[in-house]
Amino acid sequence: MPEKCFYDVSKLSEHDVALYPEFVAQFYDLIYQNIRNNADIEYYLGLVSKTKGKILEIGAGTGRVFVEAFKSGADIYGVDSSPEMIDVLRKKLPDNEQNRVFVKDAGNMNLGIEFEIIIAPFRMFQHIFDTDHQISFLNNVYHHLKPGGRFIFDVFVPDPFIISKGIEDSVVFEGEYEPGKKLLLRVSSHSDTSIQESDISMDFTWDSGVGSLNRKWNTKIRYFYRYELENLVRLSKLRLVNIYGDFRGNEISDKSEDFVVVTEKDLLRL
Repeated sequence: MPEKCFYDVSKLSEHDVALYPEFVAQFYDLIYQNIRNNADIEYYLGLVSKTKGKILEIGAGTGRVFVEAFKSGADIYGVDSSPEMIDVLRKKLPDNEQNRVFVKDAGNMNLGIEFEIIIAPFRMFQHIFDTDHQISFLNNVYHHLKPGGRFIFDVFVPDPFIISKGIEDSVVFEGEYEPGKKLLLRVSSHSDTSIQESDISMDFTWDSGVGSLNRKWNTKIRYFYRYELENLVRLSKLRLVNIYGDFRGNEISDKSEDFVVVTEKDLLRL
């Protein structure tokens, strides 16, 4: 049996603004439905269920949140920078609903629509590396919100052990992606604490039907700390409502694994 991975691969974001290979999009749903719980999905779907107006999901990906929200009757739209991920998502939607999702960079998009709520689930914000771009992104979100509308996103709480020690070739998934065809995913990473970035290498090996294929995908993520997040929001046009320590609305503690950031287009600042 493979060694159990001590690193939570669910902390990897699906929303890389760089190239997103087709083979990653192909296996994405299978991998994450097996290695990640649904706490974040339940949280965001709860927000969606309380929203009567238009909703935008930034980093819609293959539709992990989007599809369930759409099926529930939500008036939801989605953007993602990856054509490969959007292609997978569109296959899950009826032909007459294809115009709900777009390939766009959320940092400079101009949809011409104001939303009641905007969400960016599953670490999307961690693929914006430069501080000026982070603030510009938040301000662009602000301009897409209705007065009083909210923007909610999440990032993981950095693990000091993983940041200092890194990960070496850890098996995070091994199983069948089709009957009789196996997939193996190994992950390695190392972090640069001077710039708060982690370089991630994902190694995919799978049966193609005519032999074994192996592909690697290298990406990186930016990690954040609590007061840094607070200051980023305060430097933007958004108002910080709260930062929670999990998807159940608990306060931040030394046991927290997630920062759930709730912001608002404040009526008083219009």
